[in-house]
Amino acid sequence: MSLARVANVVGLLQVFVSLSMFVAAGVAFVYGDGDALGILLAGAVTFFVGGFTYALTMFEGELTPREGFAIVTMAWTAAAAFGALPYLFTGALGSPIAAFFEAMSGFTTTGATIFAEIEVLPHGVLFWRSLTQWLGGMGIIVLVIAVLPYLGVGGMQLFKAEVPGPTPERLRPRITQTAKLLWLVYVGLTAAETVLYLLGGMSLFDAVNHSFTTLASGGFSTRDASIASFDSPYIHWVTIVFMYLAGVNFSLHFRAATGRPVYFRDHEWRFYTYIVVLAALAIAVVNLTSGSYGAVEPAVRHALFQATSITTTTGFVIADYELWVPGSQMILFALFFVGGMAGSTGGGIKTMRLLLLVKQTAIELRKHLHPKAVLLIRVGDKTVKQEVLANVTGFVILYLLLCLAGAVVLGFLGMDPMTSIAASIATVGNVGPAFGDVGATDNYGWMSDPALVVLSFFMLVGRLEIYTVLLLFHPETWKARRSFH
Repeated sequence: MSLARVANVVGLLQVFVSLSMFVAAGVAFVYGDGDALGILLAGAVTFFVGGFTYALTMFEGELTPREGFAIVTMAWTAAAAFGALPYLFTGALGSPIAAFFEAMSGFTTTGATIFAEIEVLPHGVLFWRSLTQWLGGMGIIVLVIAVLPYLGVGGMQLFKAEVPGPTPERLRPRITQTAKLLWLVYVGLTAAETVLYLLGGMSLFDAVNHSFTTLASGGFSTRDASIASFDSPYIHWVTIVFMYLAGVNFSLHFRAATGRPVYFRDHEWRFYTYIVVLAALAIAVVNLTSGSYGAVEPAVRHALFQATSITTTTGFVIADYELWVPGSQMILFALFFVGGMAGSTGGGIKTMRLLLLVKQTAIELRKHLHPKAVLLIRVGDKTVKQEVLANVTGFVILYLLLCLAGAVVLGFLGMDPMTSIAASIATVGNVGPAFGDVGATDNYGWMSDPALVVLSFFMLVGRLEIYTVLLLFHPETWKARRSFH
């Protein structure tokens, strides 16, 4: 592995991060809250360091798979490190670790926040929080590989390491075309949601920010009470629709936009939709029969909102679900593990992996009845290879072990069992709010620095689908070239 190549691409990515900071600084100038200079300075520092690193480590040739994995992990870590500067330079946060946590939560679209009071923050800082999630949603890596070939750098290794799900899907033969198409769909859906929010009476600033964080499955809000502060069923329903769309594989959206809708033929889409709808119906029925709601519409709306929000790992709230009856809370707790479809902006295990596990379990049961039968797992008309099933099984086991390990570590740091378990699951799955002291109306600002460091790591591991990060700790990854030459 060539560290020079890794540093080169990571430096280029930070140049793009700095340009985003300049956009946030422009918003800050417009609103005149006094945070523009701090954000501008953060952008200048990021641009200088990233540009200098890129210029110093220029190279020719293709990236290796090992370098691709290293670049993705290092790029996200660097993005969070530099992304913390606007919080520090504007005085929004005084602790570097807290600022790093907030930035990591943004770029990984987790939505866990340090801030107890959000509405007191200046507009530029609020916009930067939302922008980090919007960039992280589709992936700053996918954004940049659209231009890497013009710089003599191949992008497929980065794409494989970054795109969430068991197997990344090409929409076009060239990987750069795929990246551009994904971003085209992403921008189009963001614009559509913004317009619908404006029609519902949101201000332009709130509409743009919430569109950014909805499509990213992120959940950062400009309001202390999240979407609940907008006491409008219309806005709630718009958010439900776009949270659901954000959890769908973006290749399906692209096909629909080009006149080839195939949603109903996609087995994973049907599985994902069943989970959301059935969970919401179950919650609504339990809440209605328990007397938590007196009318059907708000019960259904709140249930569908929270089921969609948790399943897609968005993390928006319009109700304090910790006040719901235990049955409803347990349904939501189960949804923390699900996540969106492969190829969506959601986190979690992903519905494709869960679908394959369900099919594999059914096959194992049939094998006990028919020991000599040759039984294959199919998704649609495609047979699933054994190596894919082994990868899925290994991933899910590793995912659950990481959640358990995180809970144990947080317990050693003094947290109660419920908060430890909930915070670990919510950060590995990139959900954000959970239960206990990090519930729907709480935040992460009370945690110690060691706890914030641990959870920042778990957010990164979860966003990059575990293997990408953990491979860097494998000795064989570093057996090739280690030098900067």
